[in-house]
Amino acid sequence: MKDLTSEELNQSTLGILGGSGIYALEGLSNVKELEINTPFGNPSDILRVGELGGIKTVFLARHGRFHTFTPTNIPYRANIWAMRSLGVKWILSPSAVGSLQEQIRPLDIVVPDQFIDRTHQRPLTFFSDGVVAHVTMADPFCPILSKLLADEGERLMPDGRQLHKGGTYLAMEGPAFSTRAESNLYRSWGCSVIGMTNHTEARLAREAEIAYTSLSMVTDYDCWHNEEESVSVEMVIENLNANAKQATKIIEATAKKISSIRPASASHSSLKDGLMTSKDKVTSSARKKVNLFTAPYWGEFT
Repeated sequence: MKDLTSEELNQSTLGILGGSGIYALEGLSNVKELEINTPFGNPSDILRVGELGGIKTVFLARHGRFHTFTPTNIPYRANIWAMRSLGVKWILSPSAVGSLQEQIRPLDIVVPDQFIDRTHQRPLTFFSDGVVAHVTMADPFCPILSKLLADEGERLMPDGRQLHKGGTYLAMEGPAFSTRAESNLYRSWGCSVIGMTNHTEARLAREAEIAYTSLSMVTDYDCWHNEEESVSVEMVIENLNANAKQATKIIEATAKKISSIRPASASHSSLKDGLMTSKDKVTSSARKKVNLFTAPYWGEFT
């Protein structure tokens, strides 16, 4: 199986998964709203398809436009399947996080490069029910896409605020925030920020052969910092609102870069060496569910 051609990349689409506080995307033009049914249920909300920075773009509010899905109950598989069905090959994920390190201050932004997963109640794969795939997750964020995002973000950060390139994102289950003991444990592991959603998305995006990166927007110091107020919803919302305009600027600038460069990524062929089950051993029902991803390797299922 060959990698994506230049023509295929030129026809590909950018996806934006809006996190807490980002329920719409300013600057998205010529918008159409689509309802998509998937083999994994309904996505979090209607998908808004338009143009941003010269590239076809799909926006989806991961928690729903009225924030009705907890981190655990977000239909992650449906969200990623729907984006892939619309030709998405790159995903930018603006998300709220707490800081686990002194130098990463509230209102800073982190573009992480690693994860530690502490979730335990979520489906983490499209491949089950008699079909197995193992994709590499050594570098869970696309380094090419992350560099584009970080470079644009660094250029656009206002005075007094910093963009941090690299760091480890601790993914917790939620929806409650950490205990002090947990927060200090994660600090001792060297984690940079803590959030509740990105790891699940990144694993599924890798299976869907989508390049994925995170714009982690710091709202608080979690609860470990003795000289700072412990995290609260009020604090998070106040800082989210302050971050939202900055995030929108960075996303639009990065969309323009993606539009001009159309970067190829190792993620775009991540299933090539990952499919373990022989296609002749897969049931029709199981193959139908994953046909969107396996068709380039196994042929179209009809």
